[in-house]
Amino acid sequence: METRSTMVNGRRARWAEHGTGSPIVLVHGIPTSPRLWRHVMPLVDGRTLAWEMPGYGSSIPDGKDLDLGLTAQAEYLLEWIESLDLKEPPILVGHDLGGGVAQIAAVRAAERFAGLVLTNSVSYDSWPIPSVKAMQRVAPVLAVLHQLLMYPTFVQLIHRGHDDRNIALESLAEHWGPYVAHGAARSMMRQVSALNVQDTLDIADRLAALNLPARVVWGEADAFQKIRYGERLAADLGADLIRIPGGKHFTPEDHPQVISAAINSLLTEARKD
Repeated sequence: METRSTMVNGRRARWAEHGTGSPIVLVHGIPTSPRLWRHVMPLVDGRTLAWEMPGYGSSIPDGKDLDLGLTAQAEYLLEWIESLDLKEPPILVGHDLGGGVAQIAAVRAAERFAGLVLTNSVSYDSWPIPSVKAMQRVAPVLAVLHQLLMYPTFVQLIHRGHDDRNIALESLAEHWGPYVAHGAARSMMRQVSALNVQDTLDIADRLAALNLPARVVWGEADAFQKIRYGERLAADLGADLIRIPGGKHFTPEDHPQVISAAINSLLTEARKD
């Protein structure tokens, strides 16, 4: 994975890139970064570009004075994609909050995408999850907590979202670092304070009219984004639901083969068209 960056409308945009060929844009969620896709990208038969949302990962400082809500992130995403001057429309892939961003971007500009893949994504009224709502309620206190007091919450979140313990430990090592580097409590406070379920509710009734080839992949045992939301998304998008028995929330890390297979099948479909 090669890390790249550029300026887009006065903002620093960062992403990780791997491979060549048809473009695939991947969008992470909370509390992750483009590193979420590290095991997926080498398995995809195309040029993968894992975008980093402002305010997350190494871009935490860049989000200090920005709107970090999903609707704003979708606009940043569309502007970044336009700046790349891609030769063909990319397939858009989203997980968790990134799935909500992907839905909003697709609704706003469906003609700019070749397909949509969602995995354990926020949608409709599925979010924020209870633990995030609790953090939103105590955001002023959260902002001044020492990072060591945030770490147990972070550990619990990661472990609850993984069905592979070894990958969960790897995930902790990958995703805690940026928070430590940039002030864990303040950074998390800015992220959770920006989350508003209205962002996905506003576009929910437009998903069925997208007319984009789609795949929906879901860990059936996800305690954060329940399988019934995957079923609803699949129905609205006219897509089959690919279930991962026993799979939990962080499917790109625990089950990269399943995620990459869904992307590759959509790539094959797009090439035929």
